[in-house]
This record gives sequence, structure tokens and C-alpha cells, in this order.
Amino acid sequence: MKRQYVSISLGLVLTFVIGFGGGVLFDRSVLFQGAPPSEPADARATFGVFWEAWRQVEQHYVDPSVLTPVNLTHGAIAGMVDALGDTGHSRFLTPKEVKAEQQSLAGTLEGIGVTVEMRDTGLTIVAPLDGSPAQKAGLMPGDVIEKVDGQDVTHMTLDQASQIIRGPRGTSVHLVVLRPGASEFLNFTVVRQEIQVPLVTWATIPGQHVALIRISEFGDRTDDQLRNALTEAKAAGDTSVVLDLRNDPGGLLDQAVRVTSEFVSKGNVLFEQDRSGTRKPLPVASGGIATSVPLVVLVNHGTASAAEIVAGALQDHSRAQIVGDQTFGTGTVLNEFRLSDGSAILLGVEEWLTPNGHVIWKNGITPNRVIAEPPSVQPLLPEELRTMSVTDYQKRNDTQIKAALQILQSQAP
Repeated sequence: MKRQYVSISLGLVLTFVIGFGGGVLFDRSVLFQGAPPSEPADARATFGVFWEAWRQVEQHYVDPSVLTPVNLTHGAIAGMVDALGDTGHSRFLTPKEVKAEQQSLAGTLEGIGVTVEMRDTGLTIVAPLDGSPAQKAGLMPGDVIEKVDGQDVTHMTLDQASQIIRGPRGTSVHLVVLRPGASEFLNFTVVRQEIQVPLVTWATIPGQHVALIRISEFGDRTDDQLRNALTEAKAAGDTSVVLDLRNDPGGLLDQAVRVTSEFVSKGNVLFEQDRSGTRKPLPVASGGIATSVPLVVLVNHGTASAAEIVAGALQDHSRAQIVGDQTFGTGTVLNEFRLSDGSAILLGVEEWLTPNGHVIWKNGITPNRVIAEPPSVQPLLPEELRTMSVTDYQKRNDTQIKAALQILQSQAP
């Protein structure tokens, strides 16, 4: 069975659960059964050495408890996919990880609530999820996880590291991380929990007629929740929108198209380009309810996948100015091929481009107005804004939101 994903290249959501494994963006319209397995003719001359290696491991490895056929088979598949060199994108998922993907997209997670990717620097945090144990503990985008419960993870695969970070709710995990710019390692103890992830939250910015609408990820009902937020904000008297995509790890492709279509009335949301260079346009859907509302979009290094699609489309259509830091830079379309034991492989079969042909994979979206937040500053969330007075808000130093307000004020008639 195959499903199409657009990877945010996060590898796994260590909500552990693994949700958003790899940043998940998939088109649920693509579903079919794979062909029966058979030995490829061009592999016969070399595949014998695999069984030689299997037997040597099986007969001589010092710890026989790990020498189960399932363990060795899954390890072999993972190694084959890793050999493609598409680190953080194409990958193997165990049956448990496949189930975790499904739970993540439904908005229910269990674990610490952080998206990660295996990068050159190591196991790197892309973004903690809103309200997650990881966010509350102080973990931040760019943190590199060095140790987990005393175990060095710097030479582990993404799957190996995830296995020791995951655990039952209510249990704790100790992480040692290296933060960019820090002179010493930081220690965090995080208690795993079940996480109900709000896909969209909003609040009126105190003293303004501007709604801050935050999309935390692109799950099954993101567009429905966005439409509700836009409707409620209008009823509350808000006349402009700051769309906050900071630390948004991405999600479903159809939701990226629908969210963009709330703000853009025509044209394309993105192009999918296959290995031959053929491009397929994904057009804007009709019926958007905010196609003329003044709009600014906030992004940062934790903005990835579906969030980058939306930011890139709104920028290319000159629908909104983008404010913040360079985005994460994902962009392969992954097809999920489900295997007979419930496991799956995600293979990069296409990449995606913005409406003007900009390649986001490894490049990211460059904001119209680059404003870097200090590493110690957490983005201001709608949940906080709801309880703030104008004075309280002015004391907070979210320079990206304040820059967005300046842009909206300069555009006012």
C-alpha cells in the first residue's frame, strides 16, 4: 500500500510516539497494493553475500537475544534505505512507527513532543510541539541531543535514538543537549505525557485589531480549525491577520493546499517535480474566506514541510510578506510503501517547488524581512496573549510579531 508524503525531513516526531515521522506530508488519495515480492534479476549476482553476512551474524554475534529474524530483517531494510543517502527523508518505519504516524496526524501524541532530524551536527531538534513536555522543559529548535539517559546517541541512527527516548506516559527521560552558541552542555529531565495537540489557536493582539493565528502542525482538521479561527477573529472585530508558522513541523499535503487556498483565490500552491524533471501543478482550491484580509506570515528555523509550502506560496503570490528566520529547508515528496508485516518504507520520489519554481529542499524560504530572534526567546503564543493586558504585551520582546504589526500598519489605507 502506498501513500504520498511530502517530507519535512524531520525523521521522527519524538513525541515518542514517533508521529510526523519525517515530517509527513501525504496525499491520502494515492492508495494501492504493491506487487507480490520477488527477487530482482539484477540482484541475484550480489544478493548471496547478504545471506553470508546474515549467517555469520546469526552464528557468531555475542548477544543472541537480539538475533531475531524480525530484528535482523528490519535492520537490513533500514540499512538499504539509508544507503540511498537521503538522510532524514527516505527511511524505514517499523509497525509501531507506522501506527505512531497515524496517531500524530490525528492530533493525539504520547511522549515528549519534539520533532527531530538526524543532521550533520547530530540528532537535532527542529521544533518542540506547542504545550508539549519538551517545550515546557525548555528544549528549543537547533538543540543537538548528545545523550539520552546516559547513553551516547551521537553515533546512533534516528531509529535507534528514538527507541530509547520513547517510553510510557508518566515516565521521565534525561537528555543532554548542546545548544548552538552555548559553551557547555545543558541537561533536561522531561516527563513523557499524552499530548493533545491543538492544530490552530488564535487570539487578538492586545491593543490591536489584529488576530495572531498560530498553526502548530498540519493534521487532519487544520483547515477546518483555521476557518473557525478566521470567522471568530472577524466577529471579534479583527481586521488583519498575523499567521504564525514558527516551529511548525508540517503535516498533510492536502491541508497545506487548503490552508493556502483560504488566502489565495487563484494560481498554484506548489509544483511537484519527479525524477525526470516533469512538473505537476497543485492548484489553489476555490472558496477561500480570507483572500483579501491583510496578512503577514511569521517563520523561523523550525518552520518546515507543509508550513514551508504555505509560506512559499503566499510569498510568491505576493499575498503576504514573510517575517522571521530562514525556514528549515525540506521538500521531498515521500511515497509510503506499506510492507506485509505492517512496516513501511518512505521513499523520496519527487520534490516540490513554490509557484515561482523556487526549490525549498535544503534551501528553505527566505523571509522578505529577516529578523532573527535570540536563541533564548520563545515565540509568544495565542494562549498567552489571551490573558495579557496591553502593558503586559508591550513588555514581551517578540520582535517578529512587532515587525509584522509594523508592516500591517504601513499597509493600512
